[in-house]
Amino acid sequence: MNLAFVFTGLFASVIVGGVTVSYLHTTNKNQLIKLALAFSGGFLLAIIFQHLLPELYHDGAEKVGIFVLVGFLVQLVLEYFSGGIEHGHVHVHKGQALPWALFISLSVHSIIEGIPLGNQYGGIINHHHLHEHSSLFWGIIFHQIPVAIALMTLLVNTSLSQWKAWLVLIAFASMTPIGVVLGLILSPKDIGIDVHMILAIVVGMFLHISTTIIFETSENHKFNLLKLLSILIGCSLAMIMY
Repeated sequence: MNLAFVFTGLFASVIVGGVTVSYLHTTNKNQLIKLALAFSGGFLLAIIFQHLLPELYHDGAEKVGIFVLVGFLVQLVLEYFSGGIEHGHVHVHKGQALPWALFISLSVHSIIEGIPLGNQYGGIINHHHLHEHSSLFWGIIFHQIPVAIALMTLLVNTSLSQWKAWLVLIAFASMTPIGVVLGLILSPKDIGIDVHMILAIVVGMFLHISTTIIFETSENHKFNLLKLLSILIGCSLAMIMY
């Protein structure tokens, strides 16, 4: 998988979410979006245990568990400001001002999760080692689409005009690619932290998001059959993907 495809896919996934809201009139409350969230939650959870955690422990990185916990707690803090939009929660009030704390929190999340992708391709340049897993890329893609739908649903209901809403969405679409660029150019010496620990932080963030999605895609604490199947399909796809 080349870098051009990675950048294009990351950017396009957010734009697809915006298009579904602006032109197809789909919102984050649509049943299909809930199923997409359930699918992404299952996929993220499976790649954590099937690919990402085994890689971290196989490479002998010390204190992996601590950094996974740090990532989990970082995501908890970010969601305090974002209101849980990472897992499809958005509270829409017609004509409200753009909640910049939400946008900044979501952007920080996106930048952080892009860094390990850049690390995968920057290893040769910076002399560090991290296996390339397409599952990490696809996990971000599958998660970004419903998040973009939730964000665009919020944006079109703010006081922003249509074109300004799109400008904000495009700005958000650039955040994960920015994280990839940072991962490409920053060496461990530059940031004082091993690249494996950055991946461990992202794993912790994914763990929080995926478990929250799975438990919150239920109604009255019960899964319906379609949601259960969506989660199982997401898990199954991740299990067969390298």
